[in-house]
Amino acid sequence: MNIKILLPILSIALIFASCSHVYTPALYHQDIAYQPKPTSFDTAKSLTYVSAGLGGYSNTNLNDLLVSGQLNVSRGHVFDNFNVAYGGFAIFGDYQNGSSDKTQPNYFSDKFFGAVGGRFSANAFVTTGRADFRFIGVEMAYSHEFGAYADFRKSINTQGGYYVDPRTDLFTIGLTTEVIFHNRDDNTFQHGIRGFLGTTVGHNNLDDTYYNDQTSTERMFRKIFPKASYFITFKNYFGTFEVGSNIFVRFGYKF
Repeated sequence: MNIKILLPILSIALIFASCSHVYTPALYHQDIAYQPKPTSFDTAKSLTYVSAGLGGYSNTNLNDLLVSGQLNVSRGHVFDNFNVAYGGFAIFGDYQNGSSDKTQPNYFSDKFFGAVGGRFSANAFVTTGRADFRFIGVEMAYSHEFGAYADFRKSINTQGGYYVDPRTDLFTIGLTTEVIFHNRDDNTFQHGIRGFLGTTVGHNNLDDTYYNDQTSTERMFRKIFPKASYFITFKNYFGTFEVGSNIFVRFGYKF
């Protein structure tokens, strides 16, 4: 291999190898999920949605992997030019440590995590032809984490010498915009595309340690995160596909 090519590759490898291990809450920037709501062209103006899904994502430094399953139940309503939805969820997953150095203090290969919480969503919309333009909305989520991974973060936080956010209670809020429309000959066959931009509020211990050299502006932009969602429903069945810092797929039934 040409030495001019080899040197940059080795440099990049050394940079990643020297990255510090950062432990954040399992649901950090992962607690927001698309909440279905009835449309102006649905016959029913209030619906209950039950679903299950699978997700995968990495931690802050992209060196660990988190996989989880999720159960959701929510209730949605449509009024004149206004939607609202609320519900609860439960998550069960596995935090897989990307480190291969088993000699490190407190090394582990994987740890269980779980969480329960609630979500709320509301938006204003206008109807044009076959589409509802949900031009402005707000979403929020509260979650409480439990399990071995949460206990691990609390333990090493008291020891010192680690970069860790020990929080187990998170509150996330943000703004949304969405368009949802139905097929030409079937208003039960619907598609929706939603964008979300929000942040998890509250003090993060990592701001005092790992990110202590960042300016207030850098911290603000680091804490804001986007998410894009695709929603599809046919008769009483629906599904969502979401991407952001994660990939999440969900299928469910409405009644």
